[in-house]
Amino acid sequence: MRVLEWKIIRLDEVDSTNEYAKGIAPSSPEGTVVVAKRQTAGKGRKGRFWASPEGGLWVSVILKPNRSDPRLVFVGALAVVDALADFGIRGWIKWPNDVWVGGKKIAGILTEGKAGKFVVMGIGLNVNNEIPSDLRETATSMRAILGKRLELNEVTNRVLDHLGRWYKIFQRNPLKVIEAVKERTILINREVKVIHSDGEISGTAVDILEDGSLLIDTGEGKVRVVYGDVSIRPIRYG
Repeated sequence: MRVLEWKIIRLDEVDSTNEYAKGIAPSSPEGTVVVAKRQTAGKGRKGRFWASPEGGLWVSVILKPNRSDPRLVFVGALAVVDALADFGIRGWIKWPNDVWVGGKKIAGILTEGKAGKFVVMGIGLNVNNEIPSDLRETATSMRAILGKRLELNEVTNRVLDHLGRWYKIFQRNPLKVIEAVKERTILINREVKVIHSDGEISGTAVDILEDGSLLIDTGEGKVRVVYGDVSIRPIRYG
């Protein structure tokens, strides 16, 4: 299987690296990477605003997998967790698309695209950027954890190295990615609350199934939660 060769496009400022990447994806080769110093309209899941000041890693990667698969988002999460480990930081995946350190969010992954054509994987990782005062109880950065600034290009290269490796594994056997996510997730055996359009489900997260869905034991039975339908809120941490 061909190893990805990264073609990096660097921008000083853009509304959203994902939007920019989606615009060029049809005519761009797989492995094209859009990196911006700052985003003016960064976004997370369900269109939520993502603060993207200078100093963070705001990157979108154009992928052209053999098939559409919502589990691809886990490839980005694993890449971030492994990149953090390279710098001595233990990160955990909060299903389905966030990475947390010490109970605080440090990164998010967003996949968008056109079925059968391309996938744009956006990764937002707090590196040297200042965390807004109203988010400091729930978000953190690599600089805040390590007490020093990091070389942003080095962090970018580590993330892309791990992304390429996990993407190759994913194309060969997605179940190996699921197994890795289960080892690195913060949610298994934790109390969780699932918030969706019809209300809430509370229980214990007991497994991530082969299709990437989360299995929750409510005490009255087990409920399968499909990626993209809900937001997950851990209730407590051990």
